[in-house]
Amino acid sequence: MVDGSPGFDQRVWAAVALVPAGRLATYGQIAELIGAYGCARQVGWALRRLSLPSEVPWHRIVNARGCISLSLSREGSDWMQRELLISEGIPVDEQGRLPLRRYLWRPPPLAV
Repeated sequence: MVDGSPGFDQRVWAAVALVPAGRLATYGQIAELIGAYGCARQVGWALRRLSLPSEVPWHRIVNARGCISLSLSREGSDWMQRELLISEGIPVDEQGRLPLRRYLWRPPPLAV
């Protein structure tokens, strides 16, 4: 950006990097965390722009229904996401559903 502050994608990636192994967050949760309430879809697009493999744990971000967003347009990354989550101990069924409530990450409150 012109003013030196990080762009939207960089803010998304930094927030996603905070989600610890074995935990999940939703696209909407990440949007809220970066101050972009209502921009869940844009969070998904920012994650799609990552080059794979990536240091950013993009696979820990799922939709609000507790599902991997399965789509032919994901070019196999949905199945990669499933395998990465299973390797972290998070069960995912064949339809991409997972126990979101059990594994949902709760970020620490911001220090004031």
